[in-house]
Amino acid sequence: MNRFEGKVVIVTGAGSGIGAGTARRFLQEGAFVTLNGRRKHKLQETIAGFDAAKSLVHPGDVSDEAYVKRLVKATITKFGKLDVLVNNAGMAIFGPFAKTTTKEWRKLMATDLDGVFFACREALPHLLKTKGSIINLSSASGLGGDWGCSAYNAAKGAVTNFTRSLALEYGSRGVRINAVAPSLTSTEATAFLEKNKAAMAAFFDRIPIGRAAKPEEVAGVIAFLASEDAVFVNGVILSVDGGLHASNGQPNFLSLMGQS
Repeated sequence: MNRFEGKVVIVTGAGSGIGAGTARRFLQEGAFVTLNGRRKHKLQETIAGFDAAKSLVHPGDVSDEAYVKRLVKATITKFGKLDVLVNNAGMAIFGPFAKTTTKEWRKLMATDLDGVFFACREALPHLLKTKGSIINLSSASGLGGDWGCSAYNAAKGAVTNFTRSLALEYGSRGVRINAVAPSLTSTEATAFLEKNKAAMAAFFDRIPIGRAAKPEEVAGVIAFLASEDAVFVNGVILSVDGGLHASNGQPNFLSLMGQS
């Protein structure tokens, strides 16, 4: 399948996890891809085995406004246009709210929210020309609260409604703007959780499919939203969560009654 032959895509946070899976998916489907991330060697690992002429490795920090301007400009200079922006770069802070420092809060907001704002602002003039699309990475944590993730919840909640607002403003102008909201996805960032049997049991008790997502599974949904198959999909926050949000939050009555 070459749905993106001749298309130009920027993927932020493409050095690992969902970002790496997404960059590979677009390359597999024929796109030219600019890969952003903080670690150059990880970006190079992402594109290993693909035609180097179809990619641009552009390391940097998306919380830096000047850098994001350079990222978009370099993409246009090399490939001549922009069709898809995937705002994936992000970080998380876990722990009690009372122990969250101002420095941690600012760093998380700068990466998870400011980076999305900067990239959308710089990309939209080019996306208006191509009638392209934006896919932002929200999270299950952007649709409701978690214990011990207040800063992350705040940032991803903001990404959720930022996506909706931009979709209203730009949909009639030909640019579709959507987001995906994954739950637990097996990446470098979740390795510490996956070593904790109690944590995994708690997750799997809530996720009907009974496992973590794979990065390439989330990438497939991102590619769908960017494709012509989703031409009438705009302003959607698409949960990729194994059925997590199918529950109203109450316990598994069947399990409690020994009937599961």
